[in-house]
Amino acid sequence: MSNTARKHTALPKAQILIEALPWLTRHNGKTVVVKFGGNAMIDEELKAAFAQDIVFLHHAGLKPVVVHGGGPQISAALDRHGIVSEFKAGLRVTTEDAMDVVRMVLAGQVQRELVGLLNEHGPLAVGMTGEDAHTITATKHQPEIDGELVDIGRVGEITAIDTGAIEALLADGRIPVVSSIARSQDDHHVYNVNADTAAAALAAALGAETLMVLTDVEGLYEDWPNSDEVISRLTASELEKLLPELASGMVPKMEGCLHAVRGGVNTARVIDGRVQHSILLEIFTDEGIGTMVVPDEEQGDAE
Repeated sequence: MSNTARKHTALPKAQILIEALPWLTRHNGKTVVVKFGGNAMIDEELKAAFAQDIVFLHHAGLKPVVVHGGGPQISAALDRHGIVSEFKAGLRVTTEDAMDVVRMVLAGQVQRELVGLLNEHGPLAVGMTGEDAHTITATKHQPEIDGELVDIGRVGEITAIDTGAIEALLADGRIPVVSSIARSQDDHHVYNVNADTAAAALAAALGAETLMVLTDVEGLYEDWPNSDEVISRLTASELEKLLPELASGMVPKMEGCLHAVRGGVNTARVIDGRVQHSILLEIFTDEGIGTMVVPDEEQGDAE
């Protein structure tokens, strides 16, 4: 191959890198909290692509923090232990026995696998749970169903976040991987907390630039099920009006986005985790995918 031909084949790569330059400049040194879940957590190729994206963000000068739950893995493990999975108000009823399994699966299986995938690229990831260094503290959450408070066991409502351990890891150039388990504010047990909620609370406490929540849909649909048009951007107040109409699975995700931007996070995004490298597409290109929530006062601004 002649030199000129070689130059031409490499050019598109250079152009792609240059297109990322303004985004690299904008996001340099910024903290990004990414909630890992859905299909991206089960499919081997998507898992590997997720790990590459997170490591890329790290090397591009961002500070990624990964938060994960593990619904499907928990259900499978409870089945193996002969414990029935029951849901009330969209939340898993978590007995003491189930809590032991939840903790084992999140901290001992899902988190370990993710740390392993990230660390194929270098000594980067450190796994922890919300129990470590009082990162996440919770009390018992009792959802209201038909006007009655319902006991769903060891399911926690976050009362406090201490970002000390995460900030120390970030300062040391590491990637924290946090399992959504919380220490209890009032007894010696632990709580299972919704990972979307945990990611949002951490993003706000860390003063993150962005919260990204991976889901199994393209984003928030404008008029589901009549249309598959995705709302690409909306303000906190616009989202708040839509919340009562949303499908139950989207509620904790969108409530998390709302909590994050109301808590000082610049943008919160729900993105399709079924698309390989969706995180890179969202952060480094103009072709943002998914739904972005912005604070109210920015209504007139371009992103």
